[in-house]
Amino acid sequence: MVAIVTPFKNGKIDEKALGDLIEFHIKNGTDVIVPCGTTGESATLSHEEHHRVVEFTVKTVNKRVPVVAGAGSNSTSETLELTQYARKAGADGVLLITPYYNKPTQEGLYQHFKTVADAVDIPIILYNVPGRTSVNMLPATVARLREKNNIVGIKEASGDMKQVSEVIRRCGGDFDVISGDDFTTLPLLALGGVGAISVTANVAPADCAALFDAFFAGKKEEALRLHYKLEPLHGSMFIETNPIPVKTALALMGKIVEEFRLPLCTMADANKEALKKALRNYSLI
Repeated sequence: MVAIVTPFKNGKIDEKALGDLIEFHIKNGTDVIVPCGTTGESATLSHEEHHRVVEFTVKTVNKRVPVVAGAGSNSTSETLELTQYARKAGADGVLLITPYYNKPTQEGLYQHFKTVADAVDIPIILYNVPGRTSVNMLPATVARLREKNNIVGIKEASGDMKQVSEVIRRCGGDFDVISGDDFTTLPLLALGGVGAISVTANVAPADCAALFDAFFAGKKEEALRLHYKLEPLHGSMFIETNPIPVKTALALMGKIVEEFRLPLCTMADANKEALKKALRNYSLI
């Protein structure tokens, strides 16, 4: 699954570039499009823009692959509104980040997600990324939420494989545990995970898809080869705060305009040179 960027041009959403990116992904084996996540700069989209990106993505994909729309917020009422709109727009599921900044307790996290799950009949993937939110949703809380029929999985970006293992053990095989960190994708699959919502797939979708194809076909050596091939590229995607490097990379590849929403800004020159080197080594530019 790709955590797709939101291209901007002259301060507005560049729908032509977004449509071209969606076609690029479908052509190169991406299984699911995930708009309006962290990589999609959702935190700086207005509600109107957020709605439009989801609506445009659903329409452009046209049921060729599923669309899982980012719909999370640090406010339960806002999360509920975004989730309701995603369902209305025809998204196949939603990705809901743990509320950030206000640092809810584990009970608060449970009540937040339960409220949304009870109100909107759409498959929900939880999203745990404590490095962004300052709150870590513990396996016991995930196991409680797993009892809700429409909470179907979790994007785990804690980087803690012990925690991932405990989530899988507690929640069972029909609960999808998905990597939220490209570096940990192969180890997570080995533990019983089933996928990834990837940043690197924005620039190298074919190889990211091939790693999964190899792993699930039992071709472990090929999966390992692709893991190590991709590893330097993964590193280059996080030289600076995501999505600055990946959007810069896509601009260098000629796919989007290099434009961000403040407080995100252009890369430092030295980091941009390092990114260019990684892209050249991967034959992407």
